[in-house]
Amino acid sequence: MNKALAAIIFVVTSAPSWAQMTPEGLWRNVDDKTGEAKAEIRIKANGAGVLNGTIEKRLTKDAKPEDVCKECDDDRKDKPLLGLEIIRGAKKAEGKDVWEGGKILDPENGRNYTLRLTPTEGGKKLEVRGSFGPFGRTQTWTRVQ
Repeated sequence: MNKALAAIIFVVTSAPSWAQMTPEGLWRNVDDKTGEAKAEIRIKANGAGVLNGTIEKRLTKDAKPEDVCKECDDDRKDKPLLGLEIIRGAKKAEGKDVWEGGKILDPENGRNYTLRLTPTEGGKKLEVRGSFGPFGRTQTWTRVQ
């Protein structure tokens, strides 16, 4: 009986960590050059399991509520940065804890990059890779609790 109870307790206390190995949730990104927190991005799955992410909170000291995506050249042109969808269409790669196939927008230059999302450290961090052809860069985002 004690072994069964211990197994149940293990499963119940471990389940939240299993659920965290996904990009879904609230993430904080940091400026590569200054180390300053830039924004919090909420990543959600739609009904088909496709991930999209929006800027939920801007953290830079010069952020203004009226700031818009001036550099965007698609349907996001001149839309407010707060609430802007910057991640579109990422899907889980078969057999891996990696989400690919989507795009990520850099609102500072208006460019869309091929996207790869990889949860690390038990889901506490998220490697966000944006690439254009052979060139790319990876940022590490931190989960907001």
